[in-house]
Amino acid sequence: MRLSDLLLILVSVALSASGQLLLKLGASAPAVRGAIAGGAPGERLVALATTPALVGGLMVYALSAAAWIVVLSKLDLSLAYPFVGLGFVVTFLIGVLLLGEPASAGRLAGTLLIAGGAVLVARG
Repeated sequence: MRLSDLLLILVSVALSASGQLLLKLGASAPAVRGAIAGGAPGERLVALATTPALVGGLMVYALSAAAWIVVLSKLDLSLAYPFVGLGFVVTFLIGVLLLGEPASAGRLAGTLLIAGGAVLVARG
């Protein structure tokens, strides 16, 4: 695998994790929570469509998908896809470090197992 391909994979993973962070921030906004909890369908749609973090998250996630499409055009799926497991690690770290989410031993172990499995598949 060329360095440029690896960098593109890492960009895609980073964009995906960043998009997830923005989506979480948007989903946690009071207007969105209130609309989801008890708003009419139209109110829900307006809350979702007018929350900057949600819109930004979707845009970043779309950029991630575009980068991933480029990756898939260059590499075998069986080689590229294990790197998606890195997204679980990055997203776990974002949740713990930036959002203050709990980092239990089970969550940490599960995340490390996913990352280890991705490494094994990519090497095999």
